[in-house]
Formats: sequence, C-alpha cells, structure tokens
Amino acid sequence: MAHVSNYLAKTANNRMALWLFILSDSFVFGGLLVTRFVLLGDERPELSQGLGLAVTALLLLSSFFMNRSEVEIAHGNQKGFVRNLTITLVLGLLFLVGVVFVEWPLAASHGLTTDSSTAGAVFYVMTGYHAFHVVTGLIFLWIVLRLARKGHFSQEKHWPVEAAAVYWHFIDIAWIFFYPALYLMGTVAG
Repeated sequence: MAHVSNYLAKTANNRMALWLFILSDSFVFGGLLVTRFVLLGDERPELSQGLGLAVTALLLLSSFFMNRSEVEIAHGNQKGFVRNLTITLVLGLLFLVGVVFVEWPLAASHGLTTDSSTAGAVFYVMTGYHAFHVVTGLIFLWIVLRLARKGHFSQEKHWPVEAAAVYWHFIDIAWIFFYPALYLMGTVAG
C-alpha cells in the first residue's frame, strides 16, 4: 500500500511541475504572438493557405489520437493505447515535415527569409519555436511508445502517458493561435 501512496504523491508533484512549466512556456508563446501583431500589424506573410490548413488539420487530428491513446490506457486497453499513440506520432511527424521541409523552403523560394523582411523573421521565429516544441513532443511520445511496447504502463500507473498527452495538447493549442495569426489574419505583406 505504501508503494501506491508513494506513486500517487510523486504523480501529484510531477503534475504540478508540468503545469508550471506549461504556464511559463505559455508566456513565451504569448510573447511571440504579441510580437507578430506589434511588428506586422494588419499585414501577414504570403504563405500557402492550402499547406497551412493541411498541417493544422494533421496536428489537430494527432491531438484526437493522443486523447484516444490516453483513454485506452486508462481503461487498460494496451493494444488500442499503442495503436493510437503510434498514429499520434506519425501525424506529428507529418506536421513537422509539412512545416519545416515543405513550407519553409516554399516560403524561401518566394523570397520570404529571415533577413528579407520583418514578416519573414516573425514567421520563421514563430514556426521555428513551435517546431522545436513539436520535436521535443515527438521525442517524448517516442519514449512513451517504447516503454508501452515493453508493457511499462497499466490502467493504474500511466503518469508518463498523461504528461505526454498534456504536453502534446499544449503544443496543439499554441498552434491554434499561431495558425490564424500567420496564415489568416491581415492582408499579405507587400
């Protein structure tokens, strides 16, 4: 019984630490969002609307599967947990590829670079900071998936899954604010 009590105490402390980290990181995301509007005002960079919508859909869909994964382990369904976690990882990777390896070169080919304009600098800083968080989230998910395949989590003990889900949803929420600010709001910068 002491082992369960100790696990619950550690989980409560870890949960508090995670939420404090997310709160502090939210200020940086918020600062980047404010920076976008202060520096660009009613203008936005010229970006591929279709690609922006596609990568956003991938990330939101990944959040759905992350939720499903967490629900499956909470109900003791190891197979469903691993399947949904794997789908989350793949969708997150596709999002990252879409932004970093498709959108960035596409934007650069149209003259949008970090030194071409303020819009370029804002775009790459915002998407780069978010991409860094996606990479760390993917690493987190990959570690959880490796442990899951070894049967490390159970219905009663799955704090790392919960932590990965909270972090992944945080990344998605940040993008929900970045996407319209970069792709939809304002007129295209000239």
